[in-house]
Amino acid sequence: DFWAKQHKIRVNLRNFMKAIIYTQYGTADVLRVKEVETPIPKRGEVLIKIYAAEVTKADCEMRSFNFPVKWFWLPLRIVMGLLKPKRQILGSYFAGQIESIGEDVSKFKKGDQVFGSTQLRLGAYGEYVCVPASYTIVPKPSNMDFNEAASVPLGGLNALHFLRKANIQSGGKVLINGAGGNIGMFAVQIAKVMGAHVTAVDSTIKEDILRQIGADHFFDYTKGDFTKNGQSYDVIFDMVANSAYSGCVKALKPKGRYLIANPRVSDMLRSILTSKMTDKIAVFAFAGEKEEELIALKVMIEEGKLKSTVDKVYTMEQAIEAHQRVETEQRLGSVVISMGKGSF
Repeated sequence: DFWAKQHKIRVNLRNFMKAIIYTQYGTADVLRVKEVETPIPKRGEVLIKIYAAEVTKADCEMRSFNFPVKWFWLPLRIVMGLLKPKRQILGSYFAGQIESIGEDVSKFKKGDQVFGSTQLRLGAYGEYVCVPASYTIVPKPSNMDFNEAASVPLGGLNALHFLRKANIQSGGKVLINGAGGNIGMFAVQIAKVMGAHVTAVDSTIKEDILRQIGADHFFDYTKGDFTKNGQSYDVIFDMVANSAYSGCVKALKPKGRYLIANPRVSDMLRSILTSKMTDKIAVFAFAGEKEEELIALKVMIEEGKLKSTVDKVYTMEQAIEAHQRVETEQRLGSVVISMGKGSF
C-alpha cells in the first residue's frame, strides 16, 4: 500500500499533455486523443508549444502504411515499426512557440514564435514536442497566424527545392502537374515569382483557386492528357506518382527540365539516361528541408509574394475527420489541426 501511494504521487507530479496517437496501422479510425507525458528538452533541444500542425498526405500514408510509391515500403516499415508504429504521435510540420530550452541552446529563447519541421521525429500532433534546435525551425512570418504558418513548410520547402533546380527564365513556360496539392499551390506561386508563365494541372474543383493564386492556364486531367495537347514546356514539375514518364519528357522543349517529386524506381533509372543521352534533364533529388530555404520562404511571405491557403481547421478531437478530408482529395488548400493558442 505504501509503494502504491508513492507511485501515485510520482505520477501526479509528472506533466501531461494531450496528443493524437495511433497504436496500429489502419484507417483514420485508429486515431484517438490521449494524455501522454510531456517531453523534457535534452541538451541541444527545444520544447515547442504547438499551436497548429498541418495534416499531410504523408501523415495519412504513414498511418495506413499505404504509399503510392512502393520501393521504400520495407526500409520505411523497419524504421517506423514492423508490426505497429514505434512513434505513436504523427505530425511533421507545425507552428508554435518556444516553451523552454535545453542546455547549450542559444539560437532560441522562451516565447519565440516559430514554424518548421520535426523531420522523422514526428510528434507535432501533440500540445508539445521536443526537437533539436538544429532542425529546420525559424521565426514565424509576422503576417501569418499559426494555422497559416503551419501550412507553409511542407509545400513551400518542396516547391522551392525543385523549382530552384528548374533554371526558370523570365517568360518560361512551366507546367505543374498536381498543382492543387500543398506543394503544387506553393509551386504555382514560386514559379510566378521567378517570372514563369504557369499552367496548372488538376481536377475541375481546383481550377478557381489555382487561378486565384496566379496560374495563367488550367488543364483538367479528368478531361484529357496534358502530354497530348500539342503544347510543350520549359519545365514540368510533377507531383503525380503514376505519370507517364515518356509522355512528360516528350512534352518538354529542347533543354527542358522534368522535375519528379514522387519517382518510381523506373523513373529514377530513366531520368539518369534522359539526362546523359538527350538534351533534356530529369531531376528527382529529394528536398533537404534546409533552414536557408525556410527563411527564403518567410521573406517572400512577408513581402506579400507568397501565401498559404488553408482549406479547413480541425480540433484535436476531430483528427479522424481531418485525415479523411485529406484522403478525399477534395480539399482546396491545406488541412490543419489547431491546438488553440492559449488553451492549455
